[in-house]
Amino acid sequence: MQGVFYRDTCARKARAAGVAGWVTNRPDGRVEAWFEGDPQAVENMVTWCRQGPRLAVVTAVEVVDDGPAGLEGFRIQ
Repeated sequence: MQGVFYRDTCARKARAAGVAGWVTNRPDGRVEAWFEGDPQAVENMVTWCRQGPRLAVVTAVEVVDDGPAGLEGFRIQ
């Protein structure tokens, strides 16, 4: 996903939705994100991740449901 503003767009959308967490590029080229907040807002972010920004080519999204970490704000790592 690198080079298509995936992390930046993800962060802007998460902040606008009031979702806390982070997004980062993995060494193997994958993108990893952590979302927490209102369940519907989190689900909307997961739905967005399946498509990504306009130039992204998303081949798979793996969702792991875990308890909240108590994060505040959303950051790009």
